[in-house]
Amino acid sequence: MAEAADFQGTSPSPARRWLRRTGAVLAGTPLLTGLLQLPAASPAGAATPAAPRAASDDGSVAVSVDSLTPGAPAEGDTVTVSGTVTNKGKKTVTDASVGLRVGSLLDTRSSIDTVAKNSDDIGSPVGAEIDDKYTEKFSKLTPGVSQPYTISVPADELDLGQDGVYDLSVTLTGETSDQPWEQTLGVRHTFLPWQPDEADAKTKTTFMWPLISTVHMTAETGSDEEQTPVFHDDELAEEISPGGRLDRMVTLGKDLDVTWVIDPDLLASVEAMTTRYEIPGENADDKNAVGGHQAVAKRWLTEVQKAVADKEVVALPFGDPDLASLAHHGTSVTGSLRHLKEATDVAAGTVESILHVTASTDFAWPVEGAVDPSIIKVSTSAGADKVITRGDTFEGGRDLTYTPTAPRPIGGGTTAVVADARLSTVFEGDMARASASTQAVQRFLAQSLTLALQTDRPRSVVIAPQRTPSAAQAQTMAEAIGALQDSTWSQPQDLTAAAKSKPDPDAGTEVPPASAYPKSLRKQELPRSAFEQIARTQDKLDRFKVILSNPSRVVTPFGRALNRGMAASWRGRPAEAAIYRSGVETYLDTLSSQVRLIEKSDTKLSGRSATIPVTVQNNLVQGVEHLVLRLTSTNPTRLEIDGNAYEEQPIAVSGGHSQSVKFTTNANANGRATVVAQLYTQDGRPYGQPVTFDVKVTEITATVMLVIGGGVLLLVLAGFRMYTQRKRAAARQAEEREQENAADAADADAGDAKNPEASEMRPTQESAPDTREDAPEQPSDPAPDTAPESADPSGTGERVDR
Repeated sequence: MAEAADFQGTSPSPARRWLRRTGAVLAGTPLLTGLLQLPAASPAGAATPAAPRAASDDGSVAVSVDSLTPGAPAEGDTVTVSGTVTNKGKKTVTDASVGLRVGSLLDTRSSIDTVAKNSDDIGSPVGAEIDDKYTEKFSKLTPGVSQPYTISVPADELDLGQDGVYDLSVTLTGETSDQPWEQTLGVRHTFLPWQPDEADAKTKTTFMWPLISTVHMTAETGSDEEQTPVFHDDELAEEISPGGRLDRMVTLGKDLDVTWVIDPDLLASVEAMTTRYEIPGENADDKNAVGGHQAVAKRWLTEVQKAVADKEVVALPFGDPDLASLAHHGTSVTGSLRHLKEATDVAAGTVESILHVTASTDFAWPVEGAVDPSIIKVSTSAGADKVITRGDTFEGGRDLTYTPTAPRPIGGGTTAVVADARLSTVFEGDMARASASTQAVQRFLAQSLTLALQTDRPRSVVIAPQRTPSAAQAQTMAEAIGALQDSTWSQPQDLTAAAKSKPDPDAGTEVPPASAYPKSLRKQELPRSAFEQIARTQDKLDRFKVILSNPSRVVTPFGRALNRGMAASWRGRPAEAAIYRSGVETYLDTLSSQVRLIEKSDTKLSGRSATIPVTVQNNLVQGVEHLVLRLTSTNPTRLEIDGNAYEEQPIAVSGGHSQSVKFTTNANANGRATVVAQLYTQDGRPYGQPVTFDVKVTEITATVMLVIGGGVLLLVLAGFRMYTQRKRAAARQAEEREQENAADAADADAGDAKNPEASEMRPTQESAPDTREDAPEQPSDPAPDTAPESADPSGTGERVDR
């Protein structure tokens, strides 16, 4: 930005003050004339004391200004300055005196920077010391010892003139043993803004109040119905606890007229802490520890709701993505801009659901407001039409002698909202020390007043501080804003109103080229490999979610985790960023592997056809569907799957269950055939790892035939033995009957000899039929009912040996 003017506009002082100054000048004219007639060297007895000389060991006493109230005094106020003086030298300082000196008017913004840079330089000019009664004296200052001081002076006694910023110095004078004369041993320059009367045209000032943190949540959630979130640390609980950084931001900001700039990820993370959340243990085998800050999280969100109830809220894209890194390294990676769009789409809804306010998503905020054409293009790709930049990286205009108003139209319907660099960066550094904090507040007020006095043009000024102020920095910012809001030259304004204000026609609107992007910022950017890993993880997520019965349980936590992987807070922390992204991808791989095929051992088919079972296991808590299991034979001429080279069957498995799918196979020849089982999504993409196993196809082998033949032979032999045994038994029975018949016949012949009539009446033996059950078998009898078994091959449906 062009340097501010070296000639500022002046505001009219009160009439009585003008008359008093004029009278003092007229009254001093005769004295001045007399002095001009004196010789160059004043006599020893001159009334005007000589100014103290500077010490030969410069800055042997450190002077701090720990408090200056009020920061911008008005008529009738009393200015109180307090701090400490510390003897840093090796010699005791005697006859020490701490006093105030009002220096020259600092009428340019660059002169304020110069004084701030040399604030403890005892060789820099200082004004005349105020009346001796407004000093504090010390008889001696021992080396290494600090002494406090407090000086109060009525503002009217400071003899301030026209409106503007004055160099106010606190000096310590004294003597040492080797330099026994009055000398300046320490000094501290600060700033005293002076404009007691209300300005005719006040500067409209917008202060962005950021609620942003680093990444705390992982992609992992519990398997319970509530999906208990998992945090990689518990640092967020410290930030929102009483006295923590984010707690201080809310407590201080609620009483200020500021525009809240919020990362929705912060709100979502704290809301996740309001119920139950887990934190990994110290070792990988440890069970997760349950976070115990639910009450703290609820209280903090309630305070935020109260603080923003009547204020403007700007929602950044979810996770606060690094727009510059995305522009320089991510646009060439497919899908990177998709994540920015998703992060923007969920931002407003997240803020509204938690804080119950409507947030604007029209603003993009690159890191430190540094832009080039590619950053502008990426920033507006998701729908934002206003880009917050900063004056030290954006061209100011055509040799302007003043700081132009914030909005700049840069074409394409986009507005660059240029924040003032000096006001935005003044709170950086260590603000824990009271002296540093006080100096920052006074410097802020000084720059603001000097900017206001540059021109009578109405202007809107935007202040964009660091993204994550510390608690001490937040305290300093709040003090400065409070003093500014009570001032006579500034009034608060919302960011949206500032962006819509009338642009300055003389202000520069050309976006800096890529070569002008700060090298220090470029070194901190996320590399291309980061976006490639995010794209790879997204591709895995897309393949995984299509098989789930309830994909939102996975899509939401992983989608937000991918947004966090692009966060601007990873700048300067490449190792931590890589670990986080790898953790997201690894956890997704773990979940995906819970749906898999069970490994199979080699299989034997004894016969021409059989069924082969393949088991799908689902260890997820939810069911999977829309999967297809394909079984493929690598040698279909030997082994077919349902008459083809492969067969597919749809798969649906409930959570925590397994399912076996049977495939019909047909063997065309003996030998070994390799079979591959693979899961596919319905769009034909492979899912998971394939399972490969061998199937050994066999017909009825010689061994089997020998076994069958032996069995048949045994049956035949058994039947033959039974037959011969029965034949032998029948022959014995027939022989026995013949012998009995012969005996009977002999007896009969003997009887007939005695009684011839009886023999004639007995029938012959051949005529009597044999009706006994054990009658001997005749050749006409039927064959036996036990026949040998068939030796033909058995039918289909043989058992599959695994």
